[in-house]
Amino acid sequence: MQVLTKRYPKNCLLNVMDRYSAVVQNMEQVVMFPSLLQDVKLSAQAGPPSLYNYFNMLKAIRTDVDHGLLPREEWQVKVADGKTTVTENEAAEMEESEEEVLGQLDLEAQFHLHYTSLHHILTHLTLKAEELTRVYQEITGQAV
Repeated sequence: MQVLTKRYPKNCLLNVMDRYSAVVQNMEQVVMFPSLLQDVKLSAQAGPPSLYNYFNMLKAIRTDVDHGLLPREEWQVKVADGKTTVTENEAAEMEESEEEVLGQLDLEAQFHLHYTSLHHILTHLTLKAEELTRVYQEITGQAV
C-alpha cells in the first residue's frame, strides 16, 4: 500500500483526498483481474451494483481527485454524447436542484455545505475501496 508522506491536520480535505487516492491506487495494484468482480455484489444487498462497477467508478473518481475536473464545456459535451453513467447523470441533476437551493444561502454557508459533503463522500468511497480490495483478496485467496 502507498504510504502517505504529506502531513495535514486530521480533518483536512487534502488529507482525505490523499488517503482516498492512496487506497484506490492500492486497490488497482491488488486487483489484477477486475473481471473476477463482475458478478460479485458489495455486502449482502441485492440492489447495489457489482464490485466491477464500483472498481471502475472508484478509479474514475480517483482521476478527478488527482488531476482535477473536466472544464464545464467538456463535461457538457460528454453528457451530450451520452457517454455518461447513471451516476454522472444523477450528479448533474442534483447539481441543478442544489444550485436553486444554494442560491439562497450565503457563500460561506455554501462552502461549508459542499466541504462537509465532499469530506463525507470521499471518506465513504475510501471505505468502499478498502472493502472491495478485501473482498477481492478473499476471492483470490490472498487475504492478509
